[in-house]
Amino acid sequence: MKKILLFLALTLPLLVVSQNLDSLYQEAKKIKNDSTKLFKYNAIAFKSIFSNPDNAIKIIKEGKTIAQEKNENYGLTILTNTQGIYFDVTGKSDSAKLYFKKALKLSQDFGFEDVAARCVNNLGMANWNSGDFQTALNYFFESLKMDDAKGNRKSSASSLNNIGLIYQEMGLNEKALEYHSRALKIRQEFNMKNAQIASYNNIGINLKEINRLDEAEEAYKKGVALAKAETNLLEYYRLLENLANVYNLQDKSDLALKTYLEIINRPKTEGSDKTLFSVYNNITDLYNGRNEPKKAMIYIKKALELLKQYPSLENSVSDFYLNSAETNFRLQNYNIARSQKKLYVQLKDSIFSNEMAKSMADFEVKYETEKKERQILEQRAKIAENEVVIQKRNYQIYGALALALILGILGYLFYNQQRLKNQQLEKENQLRDALVKIETQNKLQEQRLRISRDLHDNIGAQLTFIISSIDNLKYGFNIDDKKLNSKLETISSFASSTIRELRDTIWAMNKDRISFEDLQIRISNFIDKANLSDADIAFSFTVDNSVDTSKSFTSVEGMNIYRVIQEAINNSLKYAKASEIRVEFFEENSNLKLKILDNGNGFDVKKTTDGNGLSNMKKRAEEINANLTIKSAPANGTQISLILNK
Repeated sequence: MKKILLFLALTLPLLVVSQNLDSLYQEAKKIKNDSTKLFKYNAIAFKSIFSNPDNAIKIIKEGKTIAQEKNENYGLTILTNTQGIYFDVTGKSDSAKLYFKKALKLSQDFGFEDVAARCVNNLGMANWNSGDFQTALNYFFESLKMDDAKGNRKSSASSLNNIGLIYQEMGLNEKALEYHSRALKIRQEFNMKNAQIASYNNIGINLKEINRLDEAEEAYKKGVALAKAETNLLEYYRLLENLANVYNLQDKSDLALKTYLEIINRPKTEGSDKTLFSVYNNITDLYNGRNEPKKAMIYIKKALELLKQYPSLENSVSDFYLNSAETNFRLQNYNIARSQKKLYVQLKDSIFSNEMAKSMADFEVKYETEKKERQILEQRAKIAENEVVIQKRNYQIYGALALALILGILGYLFYNQQRLKNQQLEKENQLRDALVKIETQNKLQEQRLRISRDLHDNIGAQLTFIISSIDNLKYGFNIDDKKLNSKLETISSFASSTIRELRDTIWAMNKDRISFEDLQIRISNFIDKANLSDADIAFSFTVDNSVDTSKSFTSVEGMNIYRVIQEAINNSLKYAKASEIRVEFFEENSNLKLKILDNGNGFDVKKTTDGNGLSNMKKRAEEINANLTIKSAPANGTQISLILNK
C-alpha cells in the first residue's frame, strides 16, 4: 500500500505514455540534445521501476554516466533522485535515503529548487516507509515550507497529502482530515483529477474512523464517480470496496453485499484476483453479522485458495483469521476456531481493535464455559451409571439374605448414596471454582489489554501530537529566541523519551511471563541504541553458557531487571567518561547473576549519596527480592551486580 502511495506522491515533469518502454528507450538513445535525452531517460526509468526494476537501474546508471561526461548537472540530479525511488520501491530503505540526500545536495549546490523540494518530500516518504513517522513529518513540513517560499501552490498539494497520511497512520484523524481537505482544494483548483480521487479516498477513510459515516459515504461516492469518469479502474474498485465497508457499518448490508459482488464480478486482469482477498474477508464479516455462518464459510474457502496462490498475503490478513474464527465458532467447529484465533493473535500489530478483541475474548469465555459444562454432565452420567450398577448388585444380595441382613444392606445403601452425593457435590464445587478462576483470569487479561491499548492509543498519540505541535510551532513562527528554541527542543526530546518508556511498559504489561529470550532481545535493542548515541564507546553484551535460557520471569521481574540495566548504562554514559561498557549474565551458586561494568573514572561509594538513579536501582532490586551491590573507586571504573535469588 505504501508503495502505491509513494507512486502517487512523487511527481515528475514528464509522464511516459502507454507505449512499449523498450522502444521508447531506443528512441531516447538517438536524441542528440543531451539535456532532452537525459530528461527522457529519467521518465522511462521512473516508469520502469514499477514494471521492470532491473531495466530501470540499468537506464539510470547509463544516464548518470552520460550526465557526468557531458556536465549535465540537472540530468544528473534528477536521475540520482529517481535512483532513490528505485531503492525505496525495491525495499532498500537505507540506500533510498542515501541517494535522496545525494540528490538534495546536488540540487542545492546547483540551485535546482524544484528538484530540492521533490527530494525533501521523497526523504519524508522513505522515512515513512521505514516506520519513522516523526522524521517523515519533519521532511514533509520542510517540503511544504519550500513550496510555499517559491509560491508553488500546485506542488504543495503533495506535501499536504503526505502530512495527512502520516497523521492518519498515527490515529490523529481530525488532524489528518485538515491536511487532506487542504490538498483536495488545491487539486481541484488545478484540475488534478487522479490526485483528487486519492484525496476523496483518504478523506473517506478518516471520516469512517471517527464514525462520521454519512460524510464518509459522500466522499467515497464522489471518488467513485470521478474514478469511473477517468477510467481509473484501480482506484475505482478500491473506493468501491471502501464504500461497501461503510454501507456495512451503516447496517445497509444488502447494499454492501451488492457493492462487494460488483467488485468480485469485475473484468479480470493480471494479478487482480489477489486484491479480492479483502473483499472475501469483508463479505465473511457481513455474513457473520447476519448470523449466516454457512454463507460466510463459502467466502472463507475462496480466501484460503487465494492464500495458497499468494502466500505473501498472510502478512496482512490477521482480521481474516478473526472473522474465520467467529464463523467456525458459530458452526461449532471449536478446534478450528481456536487455531484461527491463535493465528489472529500472532499476526496482529500491537494495536487491537476494541470490538474484535472483545469478540475474541467472548469466544474464549463461551468455549471454555461450554467445555466445563460438558465435563460436568459427563461426570454426572458416570456417577448415575455407578449408582445403577451398585443398585443391581445390592438387589441380588437382597433376595438371598434374611430380613435382618436386608435391613442392614438398606442402611449401607443409604450411607453409600450419601457418600456418592457428597463426592458429586465436591467435584461440582471444584469445577465451579475452576470456572470462576478462568473467568477471573479472563477479566484480568481483558483489563490488562484495555489499559495497554489506552496507554498506546491515548497517551502515546497525545505525546506524538505534542511533538508534532512543537514542530508546527517552529514551522509556523519565526522564533529567534535561542532559549525558547532550546526549551522547545527539550520538551520534544522529553516527550520522545516518554514514548519509548511507555512502549517498554506496554511490552511488559502485555505478557504474563517474560522469557529470557524476550528480555535478551530487549536489552540488545537498548544497547544498540545506546551505541548509536556514542560511537566512541565499545559496548558488549554476553550470556554465559551456564545460564538456563529456557527460564522465564514475571512481568514485574523482567521489567525491573531491564530498568536496572537501562539505569546503569545511562549513568555510565552521563558521568563515567568510559571507553568500554559491558553487560554480562552468568550463573553463580545456582543463582542468576547480572553485571554491568565500565572502565570510566569511577567514584567513591562511601562519600557519594544515592541520587535518583542509584536509589531507583536499589528499590527495583528490593521489589524482586534481588541483591544489588555497587563497587567503584576513583579512576577504577564501576561494577554493578544484581543477584536474583531462587
